[in-house]
Amino acid sequence: MEIQTKQYLTRAEAADYLTDCGYPTGKGTLQKIASTGGGPRYRIFGSRALYTPDDLLRWAEDRCSEVKASA
Repeated sequence: MEIQTKQYLTRAEAADYLTDCGYPTGKGTLQKIASTGGGPRYRIFGSRALYTPDDLLRWAEDRCSEVKASA
């Protein structure tokens, strides 16, 4: 039996990951939108919210506008 591992990031790690990828996001922002809605998908393990890098990047890309050229 092959066990697949999936990387999960805590909320603080998720904020750092998004910032490192060019999407400046704070831990507090992720916490707020987790309760109000509209944030990236996450799972709860114990008392921790866990995010996957794929879900974080998908959410960040969905929030970006289309590329625009200057006039």
